[in-house]
This record gives sequence, C-alpha cells and structure tokens, in this order.
Amino acid sequence: MMDRPNVVVIVADTFRRDHLGAYGNGRIRTPHLDEFARSSVVFDNHVLSSFPTMPARADILTGTFSYTHMGWEPLPRHLMTLPEVLSSAGYLTMGIVDTPFFVRNGFGYDRGFDDFVWVRGQGDDTRPHERSDARSTWTSEEDRLVARTMTEAERWLERHYDERFFLYVDTWDPHEPWDAPDYYTAKYREGYAGEQIQYPCYGKYEEAGCTKDDVDLAHAGYCGEVTMVDFWIGRLLAKLDALGLRENTLVFFTSDHGFYFGEHDYFGKAEWIHEPEASVTEDSMVPEWLTESWLLTVERSPLYKELTNIPLMVRGPGLEPGRREAMTTAPDLAPTIMELAELGGLPSTMTGESFREVLAGTREEHQQFVVSSWPLYLAEGEITTAVDSKPRKVANYMPITVSTRDRSLILGGPNDEPELYDLADDPGEAYLSPRRKALEGWGSLREKSA
Repeated sequence: MMDRPNVVVIVADTFRRDHLGAYGNGRIRTPHLDEFARSSVVFDNHVLSSFPTMPARADILTGTFSYTHMGWEPLPRHLMTLPEVLSSAGYLTMGIVDTPFFVRNGFGYDRGFDDFVWVRGQGDDTRPHERSDARSTWTSEEDRLVARTMTEAERWLERHYDERFFLYVDTWDPHEPWDAPDYYTAKYREGYAGEQIQYPCYGKYEEAGCTKDDVDLAHAGYCGEVTMVDFWIGRLLAKLDALGLRENTLVFFTSDHGFYFGEHDYFGKAEWIHEPEASVTEDSMVPEWLTESWLLTVERSPLYKELTNIPLMVRGPGLEPGRREAMTTAPDLAPTIMELAELGGLPSTMTGESFREVLAGTREEHQQFVVSSWPLYLAEGEITTAVDSKPRKVANYMPITVSTRDRSLILGGPNDEPELYDLADDPGEAYLSPRRKALEGWGSLREKSA
C-alpha cells in the first residue's frame, strides 16, 4: 500500500439524494451506487453551501464558502485549489469533466490539474456557436456524455493506476436535457412511447402552463438518466477494483444540488418570471420549446431540502462502512481530503473544516448548522453585511436556507415570509412550525454559537 492514498472524487450534477436506494428510495434503480454505499461511510446530513452549479464547484475545489465572496464567475486567482495542493505534494492530478462551465469563457476551474479533459457536448444544444454535434451523432448509449466521461476516466486509470493520483470526474448528467435511451425512461412510465420533455419550465409549473402529467413525464426522463448515470459510475468503480486500487484509494461520490419535480409547486431549480413585453434573440440560451409558450427572465427561488440535501458517500482504506448523522457541507471536502492524505496545515484561503474524525467514527458532530445560499456578492448595490459580517455590495435579495439536523429556516424572495420547519415532525418542509417553538429553538442555537 502507498504511504498516501489515491483520491477519486466523482460529482454527478443535479443528483437528488432521495433518488438513491442507499437513501431509502425503493423504486428508482441505482444498484451500483447502492453497492458502493454498502462499503462506504454514508452521510445523512450533507447539505450544499453555495448554489447553483459553479459556485458549488468552487466550494469543492477551493474549500471556501464561495457564496460569501464570489458569484457564478471565473475562479479568483488568489484562491488555492485542492488539485494545486495535491500536485505540489507529488500527486498526479487529473480532471475529466463534461460539465460545460469549467473552462468556458476563461473560468479557470481547471487550475492546479496536471492534465484536464473537457468532454464536449453538454449544453451545446443551447449554444449554436459552440455546437459539437454531440447529440446529432449518437447511435448508442455509449455516445451519451456520462458514458464518454466515465470511459475517458477508465482509460486514464489504465495508464496511471501505478502512480499516486488525484482523479476528479464530473458529469452534468442527470442534469437536463433528459434524453437517456428509451429503455431507461420506460422503467419509470407505464406505456412509455418515446415522448420527452427535455427541459423544465423553471418556476411554479401550473402558472407556467405545465400539467402534473408534464412534470411526471419529465421526472420519468430524469429517473431514466439517474439509472443510466448509476450504470456508468458503476463501470468506473468496477475498473478501480479491476486495477487493484480498492485498498489504497479514497473514493468520494457527491452532487452539487437537487431539483424540484412538483414539490412546493416548483418544476426546476430556480424561478423564471413571465415578461409579456420581453423578446428572445436568435442566439438566446432559452430552449426553443419554452419560447413557444412564454418569454422568460431568470429569478431566484427558495432552497428547500429537495435542492439542499445532497448525497455524500466515502469509501477508503481503514474506513468502517456505516451511516453518519453529522452535518457536513461541500467546503469541508478539500480540508478532509488533505488531512486524509496527511498533507499538514491548510492553505490560509481554505475555510472549510475537515471531518476526518467523523469518517473514522471517533466524533459524532461536525458543523452545528449549514447555510445554503445563492451568491451574496454582487458588483452593484449598497455595501452591507450578511451571514459572516463581511462587508460586500448586495444589489438584491438572495434566498438563503439555514439548516440544522432538527430544523430549517428558509428565507425566500423579498416579499416572502420566513419559513421555519421542525424536520422531525415535518421532513418534507410542508407545514410551518409554530413560531414560538421555532424561535425558541433558534434562540437556543444562537446562544450556543455565541
């Protein structure tokens, strides 16, 4: 066994935790990740910090709470990244992604990787000037983006399995458009005949003109992609075993956020507002089928558990499989990996906290609460302070959710009342907790934090 373990991090975008058998779903088929869970430490209270896609990646790669200091933007140059630290420590660092925003427009999320592969095709259907013709050339399941990404990772492992490595694999599936082969979707819709809703309406679905059946059809397509993603991640995990890497490799599986399929009356992960006077340009990123019914401008929606509670499973040498109730969040991943690799002190820019002792089973608690937020920092507006007392310019409200293991506080739009939930009695966040009970609970939490 190597002195330091290899590290593999697998991120699947928009993968709802409650769609995994390992988290209690008995209907959706995820046999490979469920098998992985049986040999892993499974976290029941892993909650996102920064939302959505790229702020969440910044959390993972930099160990920072990115919503407090940046938005959906290029990675700030002063931040030390996990692959930079590992590369300096002698690891061969490799990134293989099909999520399209890592390097597009100079975002620089490949910083620190010794090598980096962007598997083109995701999102290009909405960017004609960047079209890779990926979907127009599909002839089989192997042509799908998750299949190509995991296959690329397998081939890289075949070439480098005898070196000390950090492999980061990031697939945009099961993000929309939901277009897995029909035999996957048919598992989740009786009488399925190939019809598809590839994109959500992003908002209150009834107000958008969608029916419950539209949402159910889209959900079947999503579930089909979940099962397809599970299959191809299973291929990658099997390759690790075939190469004899199980005994000296840490493997993390997680996601960035979830998705609404009718819960709280939403369809999507953000809210779009109908603007009758708006117009859509020819190069718009809005999918064509949406523009036929209404014209849209993006807004921001509350962060309920369907978005905030995400999967985290960790398998590695010396880790006893089991469940953990401790609260963790994405900025904690980089510090944890560094400590497991015995790399010494954290870079000064990393503000997450290692949960190595929780993994080892020697500590039961970690974060007392987790703040999940859209980016707080904007270049416009008056200087104010929020969450961490750091001065910043905030031009508009930003939805925030504060979660503990027992309660959640949801701050939505500027005209929305705060929502307080007792998760023991109301895990689906459907009924507001009595105000006095909730305030008493949060008051005691504040006193403990002081």
